[in-house]
Amino acid sequence: MSYEHPLAYLLGIEGLALLRGFTGDHDREFTEARIAEIRRLLDEPWTGVEVDRVGAADGYRIWSRTYDQPGNGAFAIDEPELRRIIDPLPPGTALDAACGTGRYARLLADRGHRVLGVDGSPEMLDHARPRVPEAEFRLGDLRGLPVDDASVDLVTCGLALTHLPDLTPAFAEFARVLRPGGHLVVVDMHPESVARGSIPSVRDQDGRPGRLPAHRHLVGDYLRAALPRGFQVRDCREPVAELGGTPEPADSPGPWDVWPWSLMAMVPEAARAVYPGSPVMLVWHFQLA
Repeated sequence: MSYEHPLAYLLGIEGLALLRGFTGDHDREFTEARIAEIRRLLDEPWTGVEVDRVGAADGYRIWSRTYDQPGNGAFAIDEPELRRIIDPLPPGTALDAACGTGRYARLLADRGHRVLGVDGSPEMLDHARPRVPEAEFRLGDLRGLPVDDASVDLVTCGLALTHLPDLTPAFAEFARVLRPGGHLVVVDMHPESVARGSIPSVRDQDGRPGRLPAHRHLVGDYLRAALPRGFQVRDCREPVAELGGTPEPADSPGPWDVWPWSLMAMVPEAARAVYPGSPVMLVWHFQLA
C-alpha cells in the first residue's frame, strides 16, 4: 500500500520547475514566484489517500471495462509511433505480445499480417477477439509466451513491460519466438514519466483506489536485456509531452481518479515549465541478428 498526498505531488512539480530555473531555463521572477507558491501550498489543508498496489491481472480485469474509452492520451502517442515502424515492413506472421484489447493487433491485421495475440488477462482478450476476428488470441505471460520457437516475423509489445520488475525474461522470449532477421517493436512508458506519476489507476468493486505495477526501467535496462539476446537497435525515440494548452487554474485537487493530471491545474506555471518537452514514452525498434 502507498500513501498519495496531493501536496507531495505539487511540491515535486514545484521542485522540478525550480531545478529548471536553477540550471538557466527561467529568470529570478519565475524562481521567486515558485517559492512564494510553495509557501502558499504549505499553508493549505490537505487530505491524502491510501492506495492499494494491484497486480496486473486484477488491474486489467477491472480496467478492461473502460480501457478503450476516449480520453487515454497514451493512444495518441503510441499508435503513430507503431505505424511509423511497421508500415515499411512486409506482411508476415506477427505476434502482439500483451495485446490487451487488440489495438495493435488491429493495426497489424489491417496491414496484411497474420496476427497472433497473447495477453495475461482473459477479460482484455474478450474485447480483442471481436475487434480482430481474423486474428488468433491466446492466454499467456510475457515471460513464457505460448508461441513456437522461430515462428514469427514481427513482435510488438505496447505499454506492458513497465509492469515487469525484470526485462530479461521477456526479451529472451521475444528472441526465442522470432525468426532470424525478425523485428521487435517495444513501446513503453518512459522512466521519467513513471517518476512523474503516470501510473494506471483503478478502483476495485468496493471503490478502493489502486495502482497497477509500474517499474522505472532505464534506457540502459532495455539494452542490457536485448543485446545479449542477439537484438540489434534499429531505432530509439522518446516522444515528449504536450501540455495541451494552458491549464485553467484550480483551487482543489479534484477526485483521486484524475490525479496527478488534475493536480497540474493547481500549479499551472510550474506545470508548464516541467511537462512540455519531457519524455513520456520509449519507443524501440530492434532486429534479431
